[in-house]
Amino acid sequence: MYAVVRTGGKQVRVSPGDSVRVEKLTGEVGQRIELDEVLLVGGEGDLKVGKPTVDGAKVLGTITAQDRHPKITVFKMKRRKGYRRKQGHRQSYTEVHVDEIQP
Repeated sequence: MYAVVRTGGKQVRVSPGDSVRVEKLTGEVGQRIELDEVLLVGGEGDLKVGKPTVDGAKVLGTITAQDRHPKITVFKMKRRKGYRRKQGHRQSYTEVHVDEIQP
């Protein structure tokens, strides 16, 4: 069984037992979390597609980490103008272990 969940402005395909990194969610490590914006549920015969979400479907998981991705460098330059800007960025994420999908 699998599901497509919308979280943080992105869509993620999840299955029970998966660990996925999504945009930062509120909560502590070890806390149970419920993702209720399920767009699609499939895997056991028929496919349930939501309009826009599947009614009553939930993805239950546990927060395993609250961390930040490695640093990226943002460098802007205009040649022959003396314009240079260097900036770094680290995006925060939440790692969720998917326990079960309720269709």
